[in-house]
Amino acid sequence: MKDRSQYQLFSALFRYPVEGYQQRVNLCMSLLETEYPDAAKEMQRFVDYINARSLEEIEEVFGKTFHIQAICYLDIGYVIFGEDYKRGEFLVHMKQEQQKANNDCGEELPDNLANVLMLMTKVEDKEFLDELAVKVLIPALNNMLKEFDQARMELKNKILKKKHRVLIQQDIQYGNIYFNALKALLLVLEKDFRDVQFEIAEVVPTFGANFLTNCGTCTSPALSGTKVSN
Repeated sequence: MKDRSQYQLFSALFRYPVEGYQQRVNLCMSLLETEYPDAAKEMQRFVDYINARSLEEIEEVFGKTFHIQAICYLDIGYVIFGEDYKRGEFLVHMKQEQQKANNDCGEELPDNLANVLMLMTKVEDKEFLDELAVKVLIPALNNMLKEFDQARMELKNKILKKKHRVLIQQDIQYGNIYFNALKALLLVLEKDFRDVQFEIAEVVPTFGANFLTNCGTCTSPALSGTKVSN
């Protein structure tokens, strides 16, 4: 996989919306229609919604999805490890990899989804890229998508209502549109890395190879194991 521009295009979708956001969404969609038709089909609802709304409306739904009473978070370490100490270790190693690739993370953390996607366009080490995609991003996206489950969202809303007394409604008919963007990204990753496999060990070993080795013992079997040579 030589050209990784798709991940740069997706990266822009998961940054806080600014002027030109709709154009970047449409540019990403154009690539998907050509190279990833299944992902384009999943993405269509997101694109239609973005093109029909003002920048202020897009900012609002982005904030409600990822920041204010968030459905899910964009920081991959938190998605995988939660409050466990391994999140801090993961963040340290991710920062080192971002610096090594000379990737400017701006005001966001180095494990923010947008920054991780940009990292994928810059790294030269294929083994590292495979591990980052298959053992980090794909499981993390699956976890994020689960948070959009209707029953889970209703339970979360009940908890938020008790805690804050005021519940900010998502106000999106038929569900949150960022679910579709995340699912489209997952489909792209699964296609690009479909030939990359890792054996799942019976006893959960350390968290992978390369920079992930020092992140401690992984708590999820989906994130453990060794690479299978093809």
